[in-house]
Amino acid sequence: MSALTWAVAAVVTDRSGRVLLCRQSGGGRRWALPGGRLRRDESPAAAARREIRAETGWDVELIDLVGLYRLGDPTAPPPPPAGRCGALPDVLVHVFRARVADAPAGAPAGGCQLDWHPPDALPEALTPTTRAAIADALAGRSGVLCETTRGGDGPAGAAAPPGQRAGGELGTLR
Repeated sequence: MSALTWAVAAVVTDRSGRVLLCRQSGGGRRWALPGGRLRRDESPAAAARREIRAETGWDVELIDLVGLYRLGDPTAPPPPPAGRCGALPDVLVHVFRARVADAPAGAPAGGCQLDWHPPDALPEALTPTTRAAIADALAGRSGVLCETTRGGDGPAGAAAPPGQRAGGELGTLR
């Protein structure tokens, strides 16, 4: 297991049910959920609101936690000694379900192309975590535990049955 980075994101919808996605200017140019890194001194919910506003300009109301999504490379070597470069870190993303206020609260940060997408017309180029989280959020799932891999097209392992929810437990392992 490589180093771990904690992150937050949200499946943000508007009144018509469209999903807000961000396409970063660098990298593979895939679409992703708005969000970012968790700071040491803040809760995942506070980080999600802060990161989404900074990235999109929208204030959001967090509805619930869809799940925890781990993005990693199971074949990655162990982390190198301090001060050395190594494999990309594993990322643990807290993904929330959210809705936007009536109008943007500010200007979005540069470097992100924002667009609203109907759930039945999502772009093909989605990150694996984004694809899994949107499917879970739109199916009404909560408390999902999911592992995805870099470069993969989706979750590692079998998908949870449609409509399966946490039911008081930590979640569904996907």
